Amino acid sequence: MAHQVRAVVAREKGSPVSLETIVVPDPGPGEALVRIQACGVCHTDLHYREGGINDDFPFLLGHEAAGVVESVGEGVTDVAPGDFVVLNWRAVCGQCRACLRGRPWYCFNTHNAKQKMTLLDGTELSPALGIGAFAEKTLVAAGQCTKVDPSVSPAVAGLLGCGVMAGIGAAINTGNVGRGDSVAVIGCGGVGDAAIAGSRLAGAAKIIAVDIDPRKLETAKKLGATHTVNSKETDPVEAVRELTGGFGADVVIEAVGRPETYKQAFYARDLAGTVVLVGVPTPEMKLELPLLDVFGRGGALKSSWYGDCLPSRDFPMLIDLHLQGRLDLDTFVTETIALDEVEKAFERMHHGDVLRSVVVL
Repeated sequence: MAHQVRAVVAREKGSPVSLETIVVPDPGPGEALVRIQACGVCHTDLHYREGGINDDFPFLLGHEAAGVVESVGEGVTDVAPGDFVVLNWRAVCGQCRACLRGRPWYCFNTHNAKQKMTLLDGTELSPALGIGAFAEKTLVAAGQCTKVDPSVSPAVAGLLGCGVMAGIGAAINTGNVGRGDSVAVIGCGGVGDAAIAGSRLAGAAKIIAVDIDPRKLETAKKLGATHTVNSKETDPVEAVRELTGGFGADVVIEAVGRPETYKQAFYARDLAGTVVLVGVPTPEMKLELPLLDVFGRGGALKSSWYGDCLPSRDFPMLIDLHLQGRLDLDTFVTETIALDEVEKAFERMHHGDVLRSVVVL
């Protein structure tokens, strides 16, 4: 049996998205059908619409989502109908070389649903990050569903599916931020602010937020920044050094994804410190650094994939911390919107007016 549902589709590169009826098949082996309750509007969805990911149009957008499992296919045992789940876009395989070495957060063979969702005329859709959750229902691999405490708000829970997890994980999992550390975060959008919240959770003594937008710096303070630097007015490298006794931060998290800000992160860290790149660059970007500086400054230059998270471990933990009042996720939700308001949300995102717009169904 197939399901006809409303969904947000990007048909052509750069064109406004449209609300359309799509066809979602019943789950096959290893798959799950999820009724979406909330889905955040992420920059990655905008990248898909603009053709910045690939050209596999039409796209079914949306990936930062939470909802309820409606049905499951043959062989699915980890989730069952009625379970409240957060969707993830890296369902680990358990069998690749990373998984077999006990590092499943690096899984090199993550999987998605085998069956395709389609337009009414049969045209196959490419679901964003293998999810496609700007829809009343979506079909995913069962491993993309992580069961969490159902008492949490879906609008908040869904954020862990991408941006918030990426940022918190960049600090805790990739950057190994520890008690008493100094941390600088360059770029205070959703991911950067989550890195600030993660650094606070990890016990960092000094958390320096860097951005060019005073509004974003104010929000960063709410989420745990102890100091702010407006890099439109001040050299951020010099400012971070000044705030850390002239040395630089132990961990610098780059949440923009540009060569200029990466260089700032590189030179704003202490000797033997760590740089974490979690901002997503575009394909044409190049980085040039003196190799002697790379050698001479020591430390580590890391990239953070999805916050190096393991959804089955990290999602329930972070939801529990939120419900205990130890992790403020509500601040990330600037507004809740309807399914037909995604295009307007992209515009507000472009102008920096929101931290997260969340579609609530």
